[in-house]
Amino acid sequence: MKNFAQVRMDQKSVSAHDMGKAFEELLRKFNEGSPSDEQYTPRDAIHLMVDILFDGDDDALSVPGAIRTMYDQTAGTGGMLSEAEEKVRGLNPEAKLKLFGQELEDETYAICMADMLIRDQDPANIAMGDTLGDDKHGDQRFDYQLSNPPYGREWKPSLESVEREHAKGAAGRFGPGLPRISDGQMLFMLNALSKMRPFINGEGGGRIGLVHNGSPLFTGDAGSGESEIRRHILEHDYLDAIVALPTDMFYNTNIATYLWFMTNRKPKERKGKVMLIDASSMGVLMKKNLGKKRIELGEDCQRRIVEAYHSFKDAEWKDPLTLGGRTRTLKAKVFPASHFFYRKVTVERPLRLGFEITRDRLVAWVNHLREKKTARSNDLDNLLATVSRSIDLHGDKLYLGSEAALKDLRKADQSNIDEVKAQGSTIKPIVFKGKLLDLLRKGFGVRDKKAEIVTDDKGQPMSDSDLRDAEYIPFSTIAKATSVAAGVASYFDAEVKPHWPDAWVNVDVKDKADKQIGLVGCEINFNREFYVYEAPRSREAIKHDIEAMEQRFMEMLKGVSA
Repeated sequence: MKNFAQVRMDQKSVSAHDMGKAFEELLRKFNEGSPSDEQYTPRDAIHLMVDILFDGDDDALSVPGAIRTMYDQTAGTGGMLSEAEEKVRGLNPEAKLKLFGQELEDETYAICMADMLIRDQDPANIAMGDTLGDDKHGDQRFDYQLSNPPYGREWKPSLESVEREHAKGAAGRFGPGLPRISDGQMLFMLNALSKMRPFINGEGGGRIGLVHNGSPLFTGDAGSGESEIRRHILEHDYLDAIVALPTDMFYNTNIATYLWFMTNRKPKERKGKVMLIDASSMGVLMKKNLGKKRIELGEDCQRRIVEAYHSFKDAEWKDPLTLGGRTRTLKAKVFPASHFFYRKVTVERPLRLGFEITRDRLVAWVNHLREKKTARSNDLDNLLATVSRSIDLHGDKLYLGSEAALKDLRKADQSNIDEVKAQGSTIKPIVFKGKLLDLLRKGFGVRDKKAEIVTDDKGQPMSDSDLRDAEYIPFSTIAKATSVAAGVASYFDAEVKPHWPDAWVNVDVKDKADKQIGLVGCEINFNREFYVYEAPRSREAIKHDIEAMEQRFMEMLKGVSA
């Protein structure tokens, strides 16, 4: 402490940049024990986010006396807010960026408050509390937003409040959908969207930058809360771009991370489109690791990524130099928003059921009914008696169709009727329909590919739930047809029917929103969009390597024997 106190810390001796680096190192050291879902965002990632967030707004921010607002829903120590303010000051010293935020942890909240005081910001704009469960900035809307929400943290503590707002529909923050309880990242997405300044008559609007792991890109099937949130974002044309960062960028985790940029004021050339930037191979190896952080995005890397975003066109760049065994590459692609949509269509196949009318199955079924404490009835008792009589008459048999089985059962039923009649009594014949037929199928039915197709009372084939499948049809494929139904039928005939001639589309499964066949789903698959096929090595090359290895091995053996 004595040596630390002797170091000159005035602005002449230590630049703001160096002081920021020192502060960042202290934060990193004290965050090493934090769980991986609590991310302290490194300075290079924040710089990149800020540059992309403000890209294209230079002229508006350069107006003398310009005033804008910035909000961070998971403010932490205020690093994103302070970097954004410095960016605006660099563009226009006379501009004012008013900073707002909310933070859950009291220690980081205190650091953020202190930073706001130093920056001559209003500390009252930084609130403490759970952003999801207790929004302290409910009625406010902002020009810019930056945040790094926790990854994979359950939102159960906020469950009641979140569900209450979800029930409000469009009037609440979480109307579009709720993700699984184990991960609340996408709730922060919706919260940010609810706080964008409205864009009215060409004025206002907001821009958002968020850090997420890979889960929000693709987690959740069609109709799930996650898919519905992505659908809401894309249908309203909020999503502007997503940037894939390198792994090993953060101090306490090495997972893949992605920067999401959203806005309600896209320029004309970007409307209806989404840009994906694969910067996962950018960055350089650091001379010394800081925790799990091994990769750093230098100024050149950041500049190239921002330029790729700004150009808004397909591009690919590869560094001719290899630095520290790492070759930097950058890829960018622009897609129509509809590219990420698909329709999940349920495909049914018929139930083919044989009947195993045997003494062992009868005993097992009776024991099953007893274990389940199934209420006995005259119909059920008569059915069991008829099955037993059929086994007496015909022996243990496997039937490949219901007609043959029912024919023998009717004979057995008639035999029971005749026996009772001989005793001076009467019983009604069994009608093998409805619930009674269902019981027969449950007790003695066996799936068999060679069996006949089971039909319902109307003669329609019944579906086999075990064979039920789904086809994921891209919107682009359906768009080629005159209607959704025609597009689904065309795809089904070409891709499914040749393999399963007896299959059919379940037209009763429809999307709740558009009422069309199938469920609308949405996912953004970076790996698929940037996948590059690499041909396998030739047999000659493999043979050459094996022969070389064998030669080395033989030489090693000679050395041992000598």
